[in-house]
Amino acid sequence: MRIPHVIPYQGSKRKLAEKILTNIEYDVTGRLYEPFAGSAAITLASAANKMGVGYVIGDKFSPLVELWKLIVNQPEYVATQYSSIWHAQLDDPKAYFLKIRDEFNKDKDPVQFLYLVARCVKNAIRFNGNGDFNQSADNRRLGMNPKKVEKESLMISSMLKGKSEMIAGDFMEILSSAAAEDIVYMDPPWQGTSNKKDSRYAYLLDLELLIEGMADLNKRGVPFLLSFDGTCGDKSYGKELPDFLNLQKVGLDAGRSAQAILLGRDDITIESLYLSPALVEKNKLGIKRNEQLAIFS
Repeated sequence: MRIPHVIPYQGSKRKLAEKILTNIEYDVTGRLYEPFAGSAAITLASAANKMGVGYVIGDKFSPLVELWKLIVNQPEYVATQYSSIWHAQLDDPKAYFLKIRDEFNKDKDPVQFLYLVARCVKNAIRFNGNGDFNQSADNRRLGMNPKKVEKESLMISSMLKGKSEMIAGDFMEILSSAAAEDIVYMDPPWQGTSNKKDSRYAYLLDLELLIEGMADLNKRGVPFLLSFDGTCGDKSYGKELPDFLNLQKVGLDAGRSAQAILLGRDDITIESLYLSPALVEKNKLGIKRNEQLAIFS
């Protein structure tokens, strides 16, 4: 089936979702957790492919989690509110964007956040030192059409309602209930931006805490995948993760970066995907099981 998307985050794993999911080579009998959800591209792709029996969408940025709750449980409300905002901008789109941005920074309304993401420059969210949304409007366009928001929201709700849980909080709080039968996909800020102030993220990630969290998942036997660094042309992002985690590294061809296209360059981005020991072992058992079934069929 076609995979719906309604939150147009820059950096979404939407285009890489299929390549990421091919690294899960067994039948997942539990839930899929996505604790750095953003546009929840992996959750949506998993649900569309009936991978897992339930889904946990999490993020530390609470307005985003509240938006996901509305999309899943009240898609008609999201469609109506977004349409009202979108049509109200038509007389003076630039001034109206600034008005909504100011209101969102005061009240943190989730549907206003959807409008800001859909309308801002390159769909690239930015925050100032106070945590306020401060990206500018892309004045060449008006953002996602309300009819598309309605269509995508209803489709997502039909896939996830009654099968998903939305949690706002730190990634390890979100993963506290994850078990060996579940699968975790993590897409935190890249290493190149994790240790300094970066306006692309409302909250930055402590690399030591991430490593500690992965060690805990390994101890509990929870299988996980981690998107975390990569290369673009001859430039690398991030350092190698510690050997004691026993992660298997896979390179995913993400194509030409947006920056390379703008500069007329051919630099290809290779994103790194790390597979946990529990996932690698389950993949081996899954392949063996499929080979046995082929022999007896």
